[in-house]
Amino acid sequence: MIEVRPGGRRRIDRVLDPEFAGGLEQRDLDEVRSLRDEAAQEETDLSYLRRMLHARIDIVRAEQRRRAENGSATVVEELVGILSDNAVGPATGSGRYQTVEPSRVEAHRRHVEALVSDVDLSDVMSLSAAKLDAALRAFDSEEESVSTRRKQVQAVVDALNDEIARRYREGVASVDELLAAERDGH
Repeated sequence: MIEVRPGGRRRIDRVLDPEFAGGLEQRDLDEVRSLRDEAAQEETDLSYLRRMLHARIDIVRAEQRRRAENGSATVVEELVGILSDNAVGPATGSGRYQTVEPSRVEAHRRHVEALVSDVDLSDVMSLSAAKLDAALRAFDSEEESVSTRRKQVQAVVDALNDEIARRYREGVASVDELLAAERDGH
C-alpha cells in the first residue's frame, strides 16, 4: 500500500498535501508550472510502477491459465505475447502522454519484488498454486493502491493545468511572454 504521510518529505506526500495546490490564484505562474512539473513527475513514476505490477499480474495469470488448460507452452515461451497483450489492446484507465521519464526505476523494481519476497517469478512453473494465488492477491492489492494514488495525483496535475490555462484564457499570462522566456533560456 502506498501510504501518504502528512508533512512527509517524499514527493507523493508533498503532491497529495492539500496545501500543495491550495491558493493557486495567489501564486506566480512560474511556481504553478513548477508545482505542475513536480506532480507530473510523480504521476509518471506511479504510472511506471503500475505498469510493472501489471506485467507481473499478467505473468501470474498466464501461468494459472496454462495450468487450468493443461497447456504445454511455458510462460517463458509465451512471455512476449503475455506482455504485449495489454500493450496493443484498448487502453483502460486514465493514462495520458508522459513527457518525462520515471525517476525512481530501481526503487520501484525493489518495491514490486518486496511485495512477494518468497515468490520468484523467473520460474513461475515451479510455484505451487497457493503461492501463485498469494502473489496475484499481493500484486492486485498493490495495483489498486497505486491506481488510487495515481488518480489522486492526476487530479492535482489537472488542477494545476486548469489554473495555467485559466491565466492564458483570461489574459493574465501571455504566450508571447512564455516564448520569449524560453528563447532566453528560462
